[in-house]
Amino acid sequence: MSRRRHGPTPMPRLHRIELDGTGPEDVVFDHAGRVLAGLGDGRLLRIDLPERPGGRPRVVEVGRTGGRPLGLDVLTDGRLLVCDAQRGLLRLDPDGTPGLDVLADSVAGQPLRFCSNASAAADGTVYFTVSSRRYGLADWPSDIVEHRPTGLLARLAPGGEPEVLLDGLQFANGVALAPDESFVVVAETGARRLTRYWLTGPEAGRHDTFAPDLPGFPDNMSRSPGGGFWVALAGPPTPPLDWLHRTAPPVRRAAAAALRLLPPLPAHAAAVVEVDGQGRGLRQLADTERQFRMATGVAEHAGRLVLGSLVEDAIAWCDIR
Repeated sequence: MSRRRHGPTPMPRLHRIELDGTGPEDVVFDHAGRVLAGLGDGRLLRIDLPERPGGRPRVVEVGRTGGRPLGLDVLTDGRLLVCDAQRGLLRLDPDGTPGLDVLADSVAGQPLRFCSNASAAADGTVYFTVSSRRYGLADWPSDIVEHRPTGLLARLAPGGEPEVLLDGLQFANGVALAPDESFVVVAETGARRLTRYWLTGPEAGRHDTFAPDLPGFPDNMSRSPGGGFWVALAGPPTPPLDWLHRTAPPVRRAAAAALRLLPPLPAHAAAVVEVDGQGRGLRQLADTERQFRMATGVAEHAGRLVLGSLVEDAIAWCDIR
């Protein structure tokens, strides 16, 4: 990735908002500037950030999926898209009608078991990812280690059926549309890169590498106010893993099997990177004070950056004005 800065910049001091549950994996802002996040027990929360550090946030439950919510997106009408790792692509109204709409529970003839992240276009078309067709959420490290490309980028048009746009992705994760919706970008966690799929223009239907060699493993994404993208980095580059990815498939399969017998590794301190509309690196921020672990979601609104995490029992925010 071409960078305008060398190495990470210390992140402004993070302020934690403790939750009564674990794993707010993604974070998004609604149209009123409130944060939405989903927990490991299936609850969806709406969080009013405090006006200043030390202030009291307001946290309310706005729904339950009955599964494990991951990536989120807010539709133009205020309803919420939810990628649920167990139930598929869902939609709910956090302000009104109770209940969930199941938009898709299968893709390419297979159950939609690891729906990861989604981004909705102005016309209601939804672009979403399937991280792995081999492993579920509980075994996501095995997919990264085994390094077999089974991730998908799919599209669901209003009233239609899901169609696969890209297959063979290395753990497809975050997804975001360009401001003019001319292309969609998907994070390939296992390859440490962002891949672009063109939706309009002479390149429509083709894909290319948008940002290679990221300074960490990309997770969820969001558009930044400047027309680029924020990308959460779930962990830093790991030379032993890079070496393992160059070995033969049986070696990687054995390593993945051994990994499942080991206790989980400690999560790394939070880090994020911002890229511009051409995939060039603008800035990399790292939590040098280790106030928050394993950033898997990131969003910016009104000069504030908010982070989510697969492992924390909190979200975190900082002022980046």
